[in-house]
Amino acid sequence: LDEPTAGVDPKARRDFWEEIHALSAEGLTVLVSTHYMDEAERCDRIVYLLNGKLVARGSVAEVIAASGLSTFVIEGRDVRRLEGELQGKPGVDYAGFFGAALHVSSRDHDALERSVAPYRDRDGLTVTETRPSLEDVFIHLQEEAR
Repeated sequence: LDEPTAGVDPKARRDFWEEIHALSAEGLTVLVSTHYMDEAERCDRIVYLLNGKLVARGSVAEVIAASGLSTFVIEGRDVRRLEGELQGKPGVDYAGFFGAALHVSSRDHDALERSVAPYRDRDGLTVTETRPSLEDVFIHLQEEAR
């Protein structure tokens, strides 16, 4: 299935994935290409191809673990202005928004921790270390491939 939920409403998208899971539970193998990482996370095994080259494969947990990424999420008042401020700081490989939350990722956990530490003390902000999402990992792999 090539990007089967592109352009469909959220209810139809959910129904579609429920049908895929039901078919899979009956033993049918389903191959899906998607650019939606939340959909890729629903799959048992994933393969990431970039410019015709195999970049990553395995279960979602395996791909995330193999990335070696650490990720912090910063939320709160005026968080939008922090993206540019964090770009280029030591240990910051990527800073970008996922909804209203700023994700900051790196392979160098200690340097990243030092770079986000000053934001822990700012009023109206919360800084939380979290497991990298598949989207964090794929963005990192794209940046790394450049």
